[in-house]
Amino acid sequence: MKSLIYQVAVIALAISLAGCGATKKERAYEYMPDMARDPAYKAYAPNSVTRDGLTLQLPVAGTIPRGYKPFHYGPGDDEAARAGRELQNPYHATPQVLEEGKALFFTYCQVCHGEQGKGDGPISSKIPTPPSYTDKRLLEFQPGHIFHVITLGTSKMPSYASQLSADERWKIVTYVRTSLQGIKESGDRVIGSSGDRGNTSADLSAGSSSRDRRIQ
Repeated sequence: MKSLIYQVAVIALAISLAGCGATKKERAYEYMPDMARDPAYKAYAPNSVTRDGLTLQLPVAGTIPRGYKPFHYGPGDDEAARAGRELQNPYHATPQVLEEGKALFFTYCQVCHGEQGKGDGPISSKIPTPPSYTDKRLLEFQPGHIFHVITLGTSKMPSYASQLSADERWKIVTYVRTSLQGIKESGDRVIGSSGDRGNTSADLSAGSSSRDRRIQ
């Protein structure tokens, strides 16, 4: 009996030692390797396991990617107006928010809309000239309406949702409303020349604190 146990132990030791004999070109012996190293399929390769024969599968209906914030509005003026009625800007016009919004505006928007938002950016002559932010129609846009335009685009303006996060878009909205349109958070116009609007409301922090709807 002892001899049999000894033989089994020797065989087990030999197998164990054989498993340590990996080289740069060959993998060592493994017990049931498929349990740890299942076969991988390329994303677009045919797959006999799935129902539709494709390896890359669509996400389950209703799935939301990590970090994604749903935007429950479609394109068009009516949907933009609805967004204006329903969405509330989560940011106040603090100096830091305005400074960040200004930096983002000059990076992504100034090229078309111009430094003062008058529609006289460097490439405005090569495209349909954007309207001035102080145009009567645009002054009536609520923050959510502007956010909708940045998110989904309008007319010749493309969507900037892939370049700007929801927070960054709201900061641009805050900068445009406060510094370029001269509108206080309460909705009242800031009295002064357009040249002064860049500095008139930098310290505004009062106004509506409603943050119930933050659909972004």
